[in-house]
Amino acid sequence: MFDPKISLSVTTDGDPLYAKARKDGIETVWERHEAQQPQCGFCDMGLSCRICVMGPCRVDPFGEGPQTGVCGADADIIVARNLCRMIAAGAASHSDHGRDLVEVLAGVAEGSAIGYKIRDEAKLKRVAAEYGITTDGKEVLTIAGELADAMMEDYGMRRKAIQLVDRAPQKRRAVWEKFNLTPRGIDRETSEMMHRTHMGVDNNWVTLLLQGMRNALSDGWGGSMIATEVSDILFGVPAPRPTTVNAGVLKADQVNIVVHGHNPVVSEMVSLACQSKKLLDLAAKKGAKGINLVGVCCTGNELLMRRGIAMAGNHLMTELILSTGAVDMMIVDYQCIMPSIGKVASCYHTKMISTSDKAQFPQMEHIEFHPGNAEKKAAEVVRTAVENFTNRKGTPFIPVEPQAAVGGFSVETILGALGGTPEPLIDAIKAGKIRGAVGIVGCNNPKIKHDYGHVTLTRRLIENDILVVDTGCVSVATAKAGFKLPEAAAMAGPGLQEICKALGIPPVLHMGSCVDNVRILVLVSALADALGVDISDLPVAGSAPEWYSEKAVTIGTYFVASGVTTHLGPMPPITGSMNVVKLLTEGLGDVVGATFAVEPDPEKAAIFLRQTIEDKRKALGLDSRNVA
Repeated sequence: MFDPKISLSVTTDGDPLYAKARKDGIETVWERHEAQQPQCGFCDMGLSCRICVMGPCRVDPFGEGPQTGVCGADADIIVARNLCRMIAAGAASHSDHGRDLVEVLAGVAEGSAIGYKIRDEAKLKRVAAEYGITTDGKEVLTIAGELADAMMEDYGMRRKAIQLVDRAPQKRRAVWEKFNLTPRGIDRETSEMMHRTHMGVDNNWVTLLLQGMRNALSDGWGGSMIATEVSDILFGVPAPRPTTVNAGVLKADQVNIVVHGHNPVVSEMVSLACQSKKLLDLAAKKGAKGINLVGVCCTGNELLMRRGIAMAGNHLMTELILSTGAVDMMIVDYQCIMPSIGKVASCYHTKMISTSDKAQFPQMEHIEFHPGNAEKKAAEVVRTAVENFTNRKGTPFIPVEPQAAVGGFSVETILGALGGTPEPLIDAIKAGKIRGAVGIVGCNNPKIKHDYGHVTLTRRLIENDILVVDTGCVSVATAKAGFKLPEAAAMAGPGLQEICKALGIPPVLHMGSCVDNVRILVLVSALADALGVDISDLPVAGSAPEWYSEKAVTIGTYFVASGVTTHLGPMPPITGSMNVVKLLTEGLGDVVGATFAVEPDPEKAAIFLRQTIEDKRKALGLDSRNVA
């Protein structure tokens, strides 16, 4: 509980669900953020170090106190080590997600993953061919087993390079070879990064950061890419589907089940259980008109992409969704799940279920899902949710109507809409109807008014004829704002509007969950190959206006290392070393042809991104506009 009279510096003022939560005395992420003020300046600048127990140490940025830690590490070393450990943690998170899916693929091949199957045999064979696996005359399950084994090899140290880097343009791979950035193994690069940052190993801040880039690439072109490809093989390649978003997708007269996290292995089985006639009959017996499955965060994005399942909200909305009193059960797996939500749910009737052997939470019942029992466990927890329907406390508070949207634009879908080739998109870019494209990705952060950065930046880009593709939590924000309908083309500039109307697509394309950022890499690689240029030559950019997590640091790093200049809203904890700041925002241009840029104001960020795109157009010999 908290004092509802407290004044917050950053709020979601005007949100009726936030007002409801405050009235109920629910402590949300915004109250906890306020309680942390002022936050530690040393940590904010990356100048604190606790990697050994001679410390903890901190370096004085004003030069009046200690300039090194106990071991002698200066600001450059401390800041670089801290940043690299964030990259390693982020790479481990998404890549381990990929490993989980490969294990399911192997289980399908062995017959031990009950309820799972190969849904896209054509994609299975295409990916297998990339790994040098012959498919002619082989049973599908044999191919699946061989592919799972080959992908597991990418996690080790026996190869000179992970397989899927071959998808990058040759010119980009040459850059990686020149600077020794080619990832050799997914786990290997993370392990080496942690080794290098141990006290007494790598104390050259430049080589530390270069290994950080190689570590990030091992995720972007390795673990995350494997996660996306195996998800498509097991659950189907996404295609555009109508859906709805925001808290209005909850139904007062139905059993509401929310899935939250990142792993579709759990949510796919839950979605099947929600369609069971036996459980639907039980729901009717309990007085409910159906079972309503909705998503939060990236597990929801996975279901939206493939099933059209509605999205109740993004990361920071989780506590507010619970405060409706309409959620009969929330089922979580891992990543971006605040340990606070079990406590919030206890104020209502909601049952909380954690499912991963890697992730347990306070005040949740833990029911582990594994490939061999997921189908059975899903049916059990959905039954429990149905039985909980009659335990609701009062009338649910659902103050908004759902917003219609379209999601599910895989690379295959986009190229298919263009006739199977990127040439029509290239022609539109050459003609200036589309000035370029920006991938907006990332999370929400309580330091920024909820969704403000995402929505404002997106609006400014599309009205200037820049196509936006998005993933993760930002995709929920832009869908709530109405950008993900074909009619939203009216909000775009005249050139982009013309293209969207011709193709019947929105000006903002939803490409999936945060591991699906790799779809953007595949798409820009196809554009670069078609033009015979490097990714760094394309009129494209990336942005994470409200990022917060270690995964976001890794994502941004593998985008920059792939040649995509990337904007960040919040400043990373690096300002304690101006050498590190200068390398990341300037020096990397001479290494990988792209840099980071930090700008918390989305209006100014839009100008920067537009100028970046116009500069790329000019360098390619295309027409360019003045940006103001």
